[in-house]
Amino acid sequence: MITTEWWGNRRHEFELFISPVVVDEAKLGDPQAAAKRLAVLEGLNTLTVTNEVIQFAARLINEKAIPETELRDAYHVSCACIHGMNYLLTWNCKHLANAQRREEIQQLAVAQGYLSPVLCTPEELLGD
Repeated sequence: MITTEWWGNRRHEFELFISPVVVDEAKLGDPQAAAKRLAVLEGLNTLTVTNEVIQFAARLINEKAIPETELRDAYHVSCACIHGMNYLLTWNCKHLANAQRREEIQQLAVAQGYLSPVLCTPEELLGD
């Protein structure tokens, strides 16, 4: 599986961060699977959700860069923008790693004075 390939071969090349939303999502579903996901997240740096993160997440939704039904996605993006992340690695191709959404998100981030991270899947970050 490509995701496992990235995690096994490329992970060490990056300083990894997660948002509290990632932890919340990892807890969902089957308890055994959740425990495995949480174990993988142990030791990773966690970004903080500040008022600025909350406000920008609301802006992403209000400006329709992210659908209003996808508040978690807005928080993922907002945390990454506010904290200056270079990449936001995601398997969500519907709302995040999506060429049309990506452009809208980047434009809104830049308009607010933030650098937008590259929104991509692990497959896009495999390197050579």
